[in-house]
Amino acid sequence: MMSMDEVQQLREEVKRLKQENQELRERLMAAEATIKQLLELLGQNSHNSNWPSSRDKSRRKTKSLRPKTERKAGGQEGHEGHTLAFNPEPDVIEKHRPSECAHCQAPLAEESAASEVAKRQVLDLPPLRYITTEYQVETALCPNCGEATSGEFPAGVSNPVQYGSQVKRLAVYLHTEQFLPYERERQLLADVFELPVSPGSLPNFVEAAAITVVPATAAIKAAVIGAEVGHADETGFYIKGRRHWLHTVSTEELTYYEPHARWGKEPHARRGKKATDEIGILPRFTGTLVHDAWATYFRYQLLLHALCNAHHLRDLTAIVENDQQQWAALMIACLLSAKELVAAARQAGETELSADCRERIHQLYEAIVCLGLAENPLPVSHSPPGKRGRRKKTKARNLVERFDQHKAAILRFVHDFKVPFDNNLAERDIRMMKVQQKISGCFRSWDGAQQFCRLRSYISTIRKQGLNVWEALGSLFEGDVLMLQLTPE
Repeated sequence: MMSMDEVQQLREEVKRLKQENQELRERLMAAEATIKQLLELLGQNSHNSNWPSSRDKSRRKTKSLRPKTERKAGGQEGHEGHTLAFNPEPDVIEKHRPSECAHCQAPLAEESAASEVAKRQVLDLPPLRYITTEYQVETALCPNCGEATSGEFPAGVSNPVQYGSQVKRLAVYLHTEQFLPYERERQLLADVFELPVSPGSLPNFVEAAAITVVPATAAIKAAVIGAEVGHADETGFYIKGRRHWLHTVSTEELTYYEPHARWGKEPHARRGKKATDEIGILPRFTGTLVHDAWATYFRYQLLLHALCNAHHLRDLTAIVENDQQQWAALMIACLLSAKELVAAARQAGETELSADCRERIHQLYEAIVCLGLAENPLPVSHSPPGKRGRRKKTKARNLVERFDQHKAAILRFVHDFKVPFDNNLAERDIRMMKVQQKISGCFRSWDGAQQFCRLRSYISTIRKQGLNVWEALGSLFEGDVLMLQLTPE
């Protein structure tokens, strides 16, 4: 028989082994969770996350979420084609008349009428070179009193030699609409127009335009605040080599950009509520704001929230691909079906879905959320070894909780046809600013960034309203700024 000491030793050994076993289990679970996170990161791409397509490792064909139809690929029957059209009033006409008969070589008189005329037109540009206009102010002596009287130079002609409004307009257009850096812009003007422009003149043209456009951009900002539906987004914005934040709030016909930066001891600018408060749109906005569920937006209580379902479709796709969870696939089908119902109702001229249809959507939505909660139970409450606090929730659990907590914001498009299914409008507006950063890099000064955002607000709004950007930029240098439609027609 074993002694009491041996029994006690065996008990202590069993206790130690149980403790080691538990620790190994927990470490294994933590390792599996880490491996899962790494696999999810490796599986991320532009169609199942918020990554841009430029980060995709392989250019595989994107899996479309649109249901298949019986229509063939390409242009559909009745689609109006686009081709070069004949100009009924050409600027130059060149006649090419034969001088002799191609059969008997007899001369053909130039005065005789043509039996037939075939026409072809060539669209081309005139010779591209700058012109110099010299203004001469003359002084005349009065024959009556003998005093001298001088004429006056036109308004704006104040220097012995200066650039005209067309040069300034083109310089601002190339920089703020085509995103050319100043040096490449200077080279283009020299190569194409033989126009020498000093490096310091181009920023001066942009600055002058940005000052002139201030009343227009202030009116845009005020109109956005009073809009029924607004779209908000934000992105990183580099100024003097440091990351700051660019915010936009826009509508179907208006765009407003504003960067936020602090140059104090803090290494980075504020991205959150302090920035949006200082910009001053969201604290006064009382309509419906479409956004991507950034926590800062939910801190504004005077407005209604509508979440971007394009983001949700990408997140749900990731859950389907990485976790093979049924609720995510069902939610994708639910959202897309609701979108089709709304589109069909709009096309039929209706202003809302029937109460019965809305109720069915809600019931299906709630059933899918219940399934998602069941597929993603809360993690165990005790902490993993070496860590304090709650165990981290999975991405799938966080996503299904968002669908549970923000049902009204996610289905806002079902109840209000003015609210779109996604936030693509704001993302398109933001995308152009990212294109600028890719082409030209960061801004060298805070003033330059502000000027650029002011002019882009004006240009983007001009584009949305179907007006001519070239004419609008010309108005900034001709004293009669083209104003915009600030309220929906």
